[in-house]
Amino acid sequence: MRAWSTWAGRSGRSTAAGVALFLSLSLLAVAGTEGMRRIPAGVYRPLFRLPDEPREEAVPAFLLDEAPVTNGEFLEFVRANRRWRRSQVRRLFADPGYLGHWQGDLEPGSAEAAGRPVVQVSWFAAKAYAAWKGRRLPTTVEWERAAAVGLTREEGARDPDHLRTVLRWYSSPMPALLPAVRSGPPNLHGVHDLHGLVWEWTQDFNAALVTGDARGDTGIERQLFCGAGAQSAPDRSDFPAFMRSGLRSSLKAAYTLPHLGFRCAADAPSAPPPSASSPSKP
Repeated sequence: MRAWSTWAGRSGRSTAAGVALFLSLSLLAVAGTEGMRRIPAGVYRPLFRLPDEPREEAVPAFLLDEAPVTNGEFLEFVRANRRWRRSQVRRLFADPGYLGHWQGDLEPGSAEAAGRPVVQVSWFAAKAYAAWKGRRLPTTVEWERAAAVGLTREEGARDPDHLRTVLRWYSSPMPALLPAVRSGPPNLHGVHDLHGLVWEWTQDFNAALVTGDARGDTGIERQLFCGAGAQSAPDRSDFPAFMRSGLRSSLKAAYTLPHLGFRCAADAPSAPPPSASSPSKP
């Protein structure tokens, strides 16, 4: 009897410890994805594709930051990582314009500047920040999947308010002073500023780079990158998509631009297993 009581006591303590560990891990998981939104699985329609390639690409569910990374958030990163400060960063990883809008290594500007999107950061710096946060940059496919969602509809192309927002931004000059993040309404999944604020880095921004001289480089797939490529576009009137593609293909990882920022992504957690107390199906 005493042996059983001893085992039961130890078992109870083990169970309590296990529950505590589970709750701690759950809280860490929630904290690690704070400020992120789940983008459901969907499809991406490539802007350019070869005739024998599919018209749609399946995109698994993923997590995406609600808004671009701000100056204030990036300040925390450079405080903790000296080598990414403006005066310390190596030119291999960022050109001379890196954080050029800041007043110093740890001085992004006025109090209002803290809430504005950080720009003039290289792909290397954006990638390092994401890793520091335990996240990653979104792939181009993921970014485009999220950007295609409307304000009130899954299909942004059928959402008049979404289309007006997109066309207004892409047809207007960039403001000298950027607004704060979340200035505009969120899309259907709660994500802000995919259009209307800044351009954004993606993990594989250079996946479609064209190299060489188009007049004589036989390695270039002309059906993909010349005028014939536009014929396969899902919507040839979608000039914002062509602008984004053109910008990405012109970038190099060390470049910094006054209106180029970023946001983070993460893999979506898998569905939790059924509870052990749940009745099993016959």
